[in-house]
Amino acid sequence: KAVCIAVFPGVLKAGVLGLGGRGGRGVASCRAKGGWSAPAFFDLKGGSLGPQIGVQSTDFVFLFMNDKGLNSLLKSKFEVGGDASVAAGPVGRQAGASTDLKLNAEILSYSRSKGLFAGLELKGAVITLDEGDMKGVYGDGVSAEDVLKGKKPAAAGVATFPTTLGRYSKARK
Repeated sequence: KAVCIAVFPGVLKAGVLGLGGRGGRGVASCRAKGGWSAPAFFDLKGGSLGPQIGVQSTDFVFLFMNDKGLNSLLKSKFEVGGDASVAAGPVGRQAGASTDLKLNAEILSYSRSKGLFAGLELKGAVITLDEGDMKGVYGDGVSAEDVLKGKKPAAAGVATFPTTLGRYSKARK
């Protein structure tokens, strides 16, 4: 039922002496006429304060369940809040949802972590458009909104992502 899907593989998070940071790159694709849109490229960056130590790599999958959830991605405001987390070894899983007042999920998230990280952190992460990758794949003047609404076809080198989404998802009714 998702309107869009964003995948951020291998987002690194590190913390020591009360300071931490995270960063990674990812792609998003939305349902468009005839299937999934070409991918748009994004960066995820953030910092944190609080008692924390360790290094962790996390794969994130975000499901945008409606246009309101997608708009948060396009406005570069995605994750702000407090988190108490412990992840050890190759298996760590977490699911979360950002909901509105009616408790309808706008964004569902799934993550899988590897590494060792412990701490209580007050964090803020921002997702922004990766303008360098967008320009490299689509040329000058192409917006994420145009790509995600299906106005720009996928180049051969990046068509694998929407093709794979189509293979593993049902057509939306």
